[in-house]
Amino acid sequence: MATSPITRLTDDQCWALLERERFGRLATNALGVMDITPINYLAWDRTILLRTAPGSKLLELTVNPDVAFEIDGREPGFAWSVVLKGKARMITSPVEIAEAERAGLRNQLNTEKPIWVRIEPTQVSGRHFVLTEQPTTPPPPPPSAAYADAPGPRTYTI
Repeated sequence: MATSPITRLTDDQCWALLERERFGRLATNALGVMDITPINYLAWDRTILLRTAPGSKLLELTVNPDVAFEIDGREPGFAWSVVLKGKARMITSPVEIAEAERAGLRNQLNTEKPIWVRIEPTQVSGRHFVLTEQPTTPPPPPPSAAYADAPGPRTYTI
């Protein structure tokens, strides 16, 4: 019996990958307009911390706090993906800001990102994929080859 090349990851395995990585993609949906933004982040205390500046991403999070966040990776012979869904909110409390700063998220770009955001997860899921070569089957013959044995064109003389 063949085993499936796809395995669901446990919550703990998903969080281990989220804690290991530092780059992901944030999906927002404001007023029916979806957007995906690459971000650097930090998984901390089973939440996602990120920093941003005033702009479209922050506006989208304010209009609709429901977000999805995704990371993935590929290594020889396997790949994996983790998707987290949750609610994003700006961190405004001085106590929470100090706590987030102690977590150690460092901006990877030389830009000012003074606003802290926390994503509180409502769902996390992940999958592990065993990579193999595609099964080889002979390609179908091109249309002209399908009629190779048919008699050639007929000529008529009048």
